[in-house]
Amino acid sequence: MKKVKIALMALAMALLIAFPLFDSNLYHQQLMNQVFVNIIVVMGLNFITGLTGQMNLGTAGIFALGAYGSALTCTKLGTPVWLGFPIAIVIGFLIGRGLGYPSLRVKGVYLSLTTIGFSEVVRLILTNAIDFTGGSQGVQNIPFLNLFGFEFNTPFKIYYLYFALTIIMAIAAARIVSSKWGRVFKAIRDNSDAVEACGIDVANLKILAFTMAAVYGCIGGFLYTHMMGYINPTAFNQDLSVNYLVMMMIGGIGSVTGNILGAVMVTLLPEILRFMQNYYWLIFSIITLIFAVFLPYGIVSLFKKSERQERHFDIFHSIKKAREIWGGRIAK
Repeated sequence: MKKVKIALMALAMALLIAFPLFDSNLYHQQLMNQVFVNIIVVMGLNFITGLTGQMNLGTAGIFALGAYGSALTCTKLGTPVWLGFPIAIVIGFLIGRGLGYPSLRVKGVYLSLTTIGFSEVVRLILTNAIDFTGGSQGVQNIPFLNLFGFEFNTPFKIYYLYFALTIIMAIAAARIVSSKWGRVFKAIRDNSDAVEACGIDVANLKILAFTMAAVYGCIGGFLYTHMMGYINPTAFNQDLSVNYLVMMMIGGIGSVTGNILGAVMVTLLPEILRFMQNYYWLIFSIITLIFAVFLPYGIVSLFKKSERQERHFDIFHSIKKAREIWGGRIAK
């Protein structure tokens, strides 16, 4: 079975590498670039919602701040384009710390409302701070990414850069999910009180999960803004947050592979269905509903027989695992 998985992964990698060489349609290449951006953002959302179970509906605001942070520093201050990457990481860190603390006091629907409010505040500021952000007209003439004098100014060139970055960030996310951090995140999702009773600092771990989610989201925003060359506040409405949540749910909550599958499906399927004209969105919504009903654990559950058991494992077994991997940091 392991050999089959490796073979499938190798085949997928080969197809992705060859895709722009055989399909010269710029729109298709740009669409795939958007898929890579979405994968990165959904992998970040997975840390906080998929693993720790904290409902985050503020992804659009995080994504917007990462995009505007890089765009404004380049266009207003004239900083090098590559500097937008560490700026996005810093912004993500600050957002994660800022959103993480409220999560310690509110849960469930109240946390959802808090993150929705954050996203709306960001959108309103971007819309009304006309002198700084350009208001509803947005930011124009955003430079393309460049590296060692090579400018990524076409969808073909951007494709391979974003593909490489997505692989790197997917490997990092997968390592985190399978590490002691991922195990204890899942334990917090199932019963945070029991985890805290074991001596684990749940507060710091929730903040850490928010921080990682925000960093991934801001990096996605950075890549998006330099891919599009133009951004405005309407692109970061609340529907965007819901779309990212749908990607994670359809692909498979808590699974990096599921994040990738969900981002690919939700990004590409509406485009595939456009031949239905005015009915394409209705058909897409019906397909999404069917997946939610018949595949509640996501597409990844079709390839992972233990997915259902993993989602229903006994909480005491979860806590025991967390104790084992956490070592001396947990009270014996």
